[in-house]
Amino acid sequence: VVHAPTPSDEPLGVPALLIASFPLDTTRRHAAPGPLTDHLVRCAADAYAALLAGWRPVGPGIIDLVPGPLGKGELDGELRRAILERLPRTAFLPPAVRPAPEGEGDALVEFPEALRPREAEVVEGAGAETVRVLAEVLPTLLPAGLERRVELRTLGVARVPLADAVDRLAGLEKDPQWWYRLYDSLAGVDPDRLSGLPVPLAGGTSQAFGTGGGRTTIGPRQVLLPTPEGTGPDPEVLARLGLKVAHRDAAHPLLEKLGALPATPRAVLTTPQVRAAVAASLDDDGGAWDEQDTPDAEELADTVLALVRDAGLEPGDEPWLGALALPDEEGELAPAGELVLPGSAFASVIREDELAFVDAELAHRWGEQPLAACGVLADFALVRATDVVLDPDELEPREGDFAEPDDAGLLDAVDVWCEDVLDRFPDSPVPPVATELVAVRDLDLVDDDRWPQALALLARPPLRDALTQPVRILLPDGTHETVRPYTAWWLRGNPVLDGRRPAGLLAAGGDPLLHGLYEQADATGFDDEQVLRALGVRTSVAALLDEPGGAAELLDRLADPDRSVTAAQLHGLYGALADLDPDRVTLPDELRAVVDGRVEVVDAAGAVVVDSPDLLPFTEGVPLLPVRPSRAAELAELFQVRRLSESVTGRVDSEGVEHDVPEPVGVLLGPRTPGTYVEHEELVVDGVELDWRLTDDGVLHAATLEGVAAGLAWAAGQWPRRFEVAALLEDPSRTAELARDRWFD
Repeated sequence: VVHAPTPSDEPLGVPALLIASFPLDTTRRHAAPGPLTDHLVRCAADAYAALLAGWRPVGPGIIDLVPGPLGKGELDGELRRAILERLPRTAFLPPAVRPAPEGEGDALVEFPEALRPREAEVVEGAGAETVRVLAEVLPTLLPAGLERRVELRTLGVARVPLADAVDRLAGLEKDPQWWYRLYDSLAGVDPDRLSGLPVPLAGGTSQAFGTGGGRTTIGPRQVLLPTPEGTGPDPEVLARLGLKVAHRDAAHPLLEKLGALPATPRAVLTTPQVRAAVAASLDDDGGAWDEQDTPDAEELADTVLALVRDAGLEPGDEPWLGALALPDEEGELAPAGELVLPGSAFASVIREDELAFVDAELAHRWGEQPLAACGVLADFALVRATDVVLDPDELEPREGDFAEPDDAGLLDAVDVWCEDVLDRFPDSPVPPVATELVAVRDLDLVDDDRWPQALALLARPPLRDALTQPVRILLPDGTHETVRPYTAWWLRGNPVLDGRRPAGLLAAGGDPLLHGLYEQADATGFDDEQVLRALGVRTSVAALLDEPGGAAELLDRLADPDRSVTAAQLHGLYGALADLDPDRVTLPDELRAVVDGRVEVVDAAGAVVVDSPDLLPFTEGVPLLPVRPSRAAELAELFQVRRLSESVTGRVDSEGVEHDVPEPVGVLLGPRTPGTYVEHEELVVDGVELDWRLTDDGVLHAATLEGVAAGLAWAAGQWPRRFEVAALLEDPSRTAELARDRWFD
C-alpha cells in the first residue's frame, strides 16, 4: 500500500515501496485527489524510473519490474501510467552485449550499459548465440528469449525478424572469424530466412585467403568456397577472373547449405563469369573483360585449359567451351571448336587446308585432353540437339561464325536428310519433330583415300551410337516412328567403302546365300555387324530381312535376271523368307524359280512351291520354288501361290500287292513308320509312271526298292535316311551296322 507517510488503505501494485506526503481524505485512509497528489505521482514515477536506470542486475530480471497498465486502484493506475510514460525514454534494459573492460573489445562499436526501450530491439526467431554475435555490431539488441514478454510490448520495444537483422549486415566490415561465428550460430535456421546473408570475400592476392577483413557480397549463391590449401585453382587467378570467393576463415559449412559451391575446377568453369569470358574471348575490346587487371586472351586460355584439365572434362561435357579463343598455326585467334589438334586421329583423315590447326606450341604444352574438352577437334565431333523441327528450310547447312555444338545446321546436307525423312510420312501442316538428334559433323571434310581410317574412328563409342541408334520422330498425331540416323544416311550415300557407296554391297566373308545378289566390298576393320548394317552393307540374310524394307530389296534383286543365284542359294533364301509375316511383304510380280533344273526369273502367278518329292515327275516346265517341306505352306501363303500337292490330283491308276514293312526299318525310322506298303509292278499316277507315291490317306505305293525306301522315309519324317532304308531293305543283315552308325548322327 501507499505510505503517506504511514500505511494507508490505498492499494499499490508497483513492485516498490512508495513513501510520500500524499494529502488524505477525511477518513485518513485514502489519498485525496488534487494537484498535490498529481504532483507526487509524477515525482514517484520519476523516482521509480531513476531506480530502474541506476540498477544493473545480471540478466533480464529487471523487466519483471516494469508495471502492467492495469492498476489496483485509481492512484495505482495513475502511477502506472506515469511510470510507463517515462520508461521508454529511460535507459534500464540490459543489452545483449555488455561493455567490455577498458582496453578490450571492438573499438569501432560503443556498447551501452543499458538501453532505452524506444531504442532497443528484440530479434525474433534467433538463438541466444546468434543474438550475442549480432549485438556486437547491432548494440541496440536485447538478449534472446524476450520476444514474448508482454512488458516489452507495453514499452514499445521494436521487434526485428531475423531476416531483417541479417539484411542490416550488408556492407559490414568485420573479421572473417566474426562471420564464421555468426554462421555457426545460424546452423539450424531455415535457409529461406538467410538468403540475404552477407559473405566476406577473399581479396585479390593469395594472402587474402589468410586473415583480415574486406569486401562482402550479399547472399551465398554464386559464391565459391575455397578448397583446402594446396588444392583447387589459384586464389589469385579466381580473383582476377572476377569470381566471388569466400574468405577462407569464414568458410563455414552453412554457406554450402545455402547455395555456395566449393571452388572446384568444375564449379569455377560453370560460373557465369567464366562462361561470359569464354563467349567474349574473340572480341577486340575484351568483351566482358573490361577491367585493367583482367587476363588477355592468352592468359584466359591458359586459365580455362588448366581448369578443364583439373576438372577432368571429356569432349562434349561443356559444349560452350568451343567458343574459347585459341591461337591457330598462323597465330590468329579462332574458336576452339573450329581448330584441329595436330597429329590427332581427326587430323589424319581430313583433307589438307580444310580446317586450321591449333598452335603447335600450345598443343605440345597442354596435350590432347584439355584441348579436346574445349572443342579442339582431335576426333569427329558430335552434334546433339533436342526437339528438332523437321523443316528443310530451317535445317539448311550454315557456315561462317562459330556455332553452338547443338546447332543442326553444322551437318552437311542435313536438309536433304530431313526431306528424305518427311517422304516417309503423310503431308501435314505441322511438321514432325525429332525428339533427339545425335549426329557426326564434318563428314564432308574426310579425304577420299582415308575413309578406312575414318570409318574405324566412327565405329567406336560414342560416335558409334550416332551410326547405329535410330532417331525417334514425334508425329503430329502424337504417335512415334523411328528413322535412320543422319550419320548412317550420309555414309550410305557417299563413296566411303572401297571407293563405293556402302548401301547395297556385301561384306567380304558375308552370308554365302547373298553371293551374286550383291557386289562384295572390302570391309576391313569392321567385324561389328551392327555397324555394317548401319552403313547399308549386307552381312547376312537374317540381318537383311530384319531391316525395314529388307525383304522387298531381296525380292527385287532375286527378280533381276542379271544377278546370278544357284538353286541351293534359292532354297536357303526362300526358307528365310518363309519365316516373315505376310503383312510385311509386298507381293512381287516376278520371282526366281527352278525350271527343269535351271534357275530363272518367272511370273510369280505361275510359280509353285515344292512340298512333296513324289510328285516331282509332274513338274516338267513348271517354275518351282524350292523350300524345306516344313516351310512350304508358309512360303505359299507369303507369295499367294499354289503348292505342288494342290496342283496334282495324285490318283493311283495301277494295282499292287500289300507287304509288311520289315521290323528293322521301323526301328530305324521310328514310330511314324507305316506298317505296310503296296508294291506295284508298274506304278501309274494320273497317267504318269512313278517310283513311289504317298496318297492323302497315308498309303504308300511303290514300284522300286528305292521308291519303297524313299516313301517310308518321307512318311516317317526321316527323309535324309532314305538311303539307309534302301540299304537295309536290300540287306537286312546290316541292321546292327546301321544302328551303330547312328551313334554319330
